[in-house]
Amino acid sequence: MLVKKVVITDRAPEAIGPYSQAFRAGDILFVSGQIPIDPANGMIPDGIAAQTEQACRNVSEVVKTAGMTMDDVVKTTCFLADMSDFAAFNEVYEKYFTSRPARSCVAVKTIPRGCLCEIEAIATK
Repeated sequence: MLVKKVVITDRAPEAIGPYSQAFRAGDILFVSGQIPIDPANGMIPDGIAAQTEQACRNVSEVVKTAGMTMDDVVKTTCFLADMSDFAAFNEVYEKYFTSRPARSCVAVKTIPRGCLCEIEAIATK
């Protein structure tokens, strides 16, 4: 029987809609898109580098809560409000995703709360 479980942590921002921070199905973890909200104060930092750092920290905390590490991440989908931020985004992203998971990165018209980036992830043990 496949064990399914919602993953929740106060070390990442609460979901801002009718979804969970992550959902684990057996050995696979699906992390919902993490925007760069600091869970300690609810603030969004300025600039793409600081926002990427916070979004990566949020993904990391959710992954850790599920009993996994960032090396267990096998796929990410990244959303940028402006593709001209691609290089600066990558500079921070590569410090967190050192195992180089598969990735899609697309520009979108808007991201919730006016953020510059959002990252979702899939991890497996």
